Amino acid sequence: MSEIFDVAVIGAGPGGYVAAIRCAQLGLKTVCIDEWKNAKGRPSLGGTCLNVGCIPSKALLESSENYYRAVHKFSAHGIKSEGTSIDVPVMIARKDKIVTTFTAGISSLFKKNKVTSVHGRGNSLVQEPKDNSWTIGVQDNDKTESVRAKHVILATGSTPRQLSFAPVDNDLILDNAGALALTEIPERLGVIGAGVIGLEMGSVWRRLGSEVTILEAMPGFLMAADEQVAKEAKKVFSKEPGLKIQTGIEIKSIETTKGGVTIKYSDTTGEEQSLEVDKLIVAVGRVPNTTGLGVDQNGLKLDERGFIEVDAVCCTNLPNVYAVGDVVRGPMLAHKASEEGVAVAEMIMAREQGNAHESEGVDFNTVPWVIYTAPEIAWVGKNEQQLKQEGVEYKVGQFPFIANGRARAIGEASGFVKVLADAHSDRVLGIHMIGPYVSELISEAVMAMEFSACSQDIASIIHAHPSLSEVLHEAALGVDNRALHI
Repeated sequence: MSEIFDVAVIGAGPGGYVAAIRCAQLGLKTVCIDEWKNAKGRPSLGGTCLNVGCIPSKALLESSENYYRAVHKFSAHGIKSEGTSIDVPVMIARKDKIVTTFTAGISSLFKKNKVTSVHGRGNSLVQEPKDNSWTIGVQDNDKTESVRAKHVILATGSTPRQLSFAPVDNDLILDNAGALALTEIPERLGVIGAGVIGLEMGSVWRRLGSEVTILEAMPGFLMAADEQVAKEAKKVFSKEPGLKIQTGIEIKSIETTKGGVTIKYSDTTGEEQSLEVDKLIVAVGRVPNTTGLGVDQNGLKLDERGFIEVDAVCCTNLPNVYAVGDVVRGPMLAHKASEEGVAVAEMIMAREQGNAHESEGVDFNTVPWVIYTAPEIAWVGKNEQQLKQEGVEYKVGQFPFIANGRARAIGEASGFVKVLADAHSDRVLGIHMIGPYVSELISEAVMAMEFSACSQDIASIIHAHPSLSEVLHEAALGVDNRALHI
């Protein structure tokens, strides 16, 4: 392309496409470069999140939960559902339709906001000595072109971490994409990794009838979560038929045969064990994707873990080059990436206008975390083990869903909400939840922390009755031993 853009964004995931749209809204001439293709070989915007991550996984989780309720829970409501069955290809087709609708929606948003979309892989990043603009080489099959821009936002995301002794073929050994595309229910399913992806994918197929075994290398379960929440989650999950979770596992070998996969491992006692499954999901985390950015030529700095080094406002060491999302430090979460994309777009506009205003960046302490299991898990801020390690004096308020009328009415009364507040100032330091729809309830907690609320502020707000949100209200009251309904 002969034209010079104000901004070129590499990657059209939640960080990239949001950054591109916001840049265009601000009047910056913007191009977004993305290489993703769907199963039909067509360009598909939205990155991992929309194509094989956040959205399709939630579609399958909803389908599997509806089936599970029909088989196991509707009878308590007087609803008879004998002979209920699941048509997996129809479930997968529904998921695919949702994905297609949203990827097409991003394309429409690009057109509406006049974002130029270029399909292909950004395979180099070179600064032009004449005007200090950047030239990006774009490869799409046999076609090669170049894009020039004054500013560049790197939003290249992440890829599944591989195990050298268990190469993913998405036939027997699956990554997240393969786990979302199964057309038959495996009788025996193994999952390596008890993180978000492992738990969510294990949940989908367990609800549909698979015998699921999750193997986790860490000594404890959900060690990133509040210890009490993790303990409650493991207790609830362990009661579910067809789910087994083992921690402190060391994998010795993985072998595939025509009949499935054999995993040999040792447990915390050192005793060697063997597990045979029909399919194996490998969910051992993700790694930043910097392939093709030309770091050896342009000097773009990476840290020891392979992430692009950035400062607090996502500036790299290269002039007018920024990076957001999974490819930089911080939680690998879509909403974090989007907020960074917006912040960088507004900073670029300010610089273009000669404005000294700089973005403050994203406050990682108020980024919400959610795991869409049943019950759901969500949190924001510090947990108890972190506060103890830091020597912070704090107060605790906690309230269970079993004492909440709405939770009882919907038949989902497991779990609780916990509020942690500073022992002296009463400022909220963290809020942790396990229970029904806490993915929605966590937003009130995030807002409270963003506005530096005290537990008393939440306790003083009228919450609708009957509603699940009353559990947060009661937990806040409980910080000062004023809970009313327990």
